[in-house]
Amino acid sequence: MQSLTVIKIGGNIVDDESSLQAFLDTYASIEGPKVLVHGGGKLATRMATQLGIETQMVNGRRITDEAMLPIAVMVYAGLINKQITAQLQSRGCDAIGISGADAKLIQSHKRPTEPIDYGHVGDFKASDVNVVRLKQLVEIGLSPVFSAITADKEGQLLNTNADTIASNLAVALATEYKVALIYCFERKGVLQDINNEDSVISTINRENFTQLKEQGVIADGMLPKIENALAAIDQGVNKVCIKKAEDLLEAEAGTTIQRQ
Repeated sequence: MQSLTVIKIGGNIVDDESSLQAFLDTYASIEGPKVLVHGGGKLATRMATQLGIETQMVNGRRITDEAMLPIAVMVYAGLINKQITAQLQSRGCDAIGISGADAKLIQSHKRPTEPIDYGHVGDFKASDVNVVRLKQLVEIGLSPVFSAITADKEGQLLNTNADTIASNLAVALATEYKVALIYCFERKGVLQDINNEDSVISTINRENFTQLKEQGVIADGMLPKIENALAAIDQGVNKVCIKKAEDLLEAEAGTTIQRQ
């Protein structure tokens, strides 16, 4: 079975020009089929402020109301996505910038309004990924670059969590490829001590994840990331890593998510 790499980069890399350029240099050098998923960073918030639109957040997640949705689509699927795609093309990587709405690659549904109404936010399962169409893109030599925008069956655009997109794409593609899923962000991995960059937890499985969660070592935004990673491993993804973007090519770097 052919290997394929799915990499997700977070907003802090997108926001920092030097970090982004260094990551794109490395990403372009990765051989074989690959898929990139990117978050949105702070640009949508800055643009909303310039337009006089209030940004609402609950538990660190953006409320995508009627006013915010066009901004999210313009920034995530437009400016950021096309800048990354163009930069990869300049490095010899034949990238194609897309959203879940393109070629009905991802069909999502609007998140329920209870207990919190997040507005136009989408959720989906790995089975909602159009693997046949995505595989066709990969097999003609294109490297898909996914923004965090999807659409439902009525054609409504939805802001969608980029970590979820990455994990569900990896699970869907695991039926056709030997998939490695890598979450790249600004730290070396999952840290035992948030103030000690060298306190990387080398491996996480369901048993020590429960312990680390109870101890408060893993909390906030890292919780859904680890939960997505564990679910991906359970559903056939060969390998999941969380590491610093600069360490992307170092096999032993970062935190590896494992089965029991």
